[in-house]
Amino acid sequence: MGLDTFASRSPDDIELSEEDLRAFEEAEISLCGGIFSGDGGDGSFRGKVYASDILEITGESLYQEWIPPETVCEMHRALTNYESSMEKEAIGSDVTDIEIANLCKFFRVCCERGLGLINWW
Repeated sequence: MGLDTFASRSPDDIELSEEDLRAFEEAEISLCGGIFSGDGGDGSFRGKVYASDILEITGESLYQEWIPPETVCEMHRALTNYESSMEKEAIGSDVTDIEIANLCKFFRVCCERGLGLINWW
């Protein structure tokens, strides 16, 4: 089962402004893309690759149809705290430090722009 994750202003459909797309592009995000999702720089990524680590770090599952902006900001704080902590060894993740840094960038853009997440699986 796959999982693609998309930033959006609406829980009903993927909705991003030109400014939103520019913010993702300027953040120079590099994450794993999927069949329908991009590599982070377009406001989407292959969620399945990161789902277990995101759950472990943030306590939130990507296997939800909609994650509201307030929760995305909480997830960003958890990812940022994790990135700057020594807990990295404890989780035993396959996700690299570079990928964690890129997830932080992605969630930061979402948080700053008031975006939630739509997840398709």
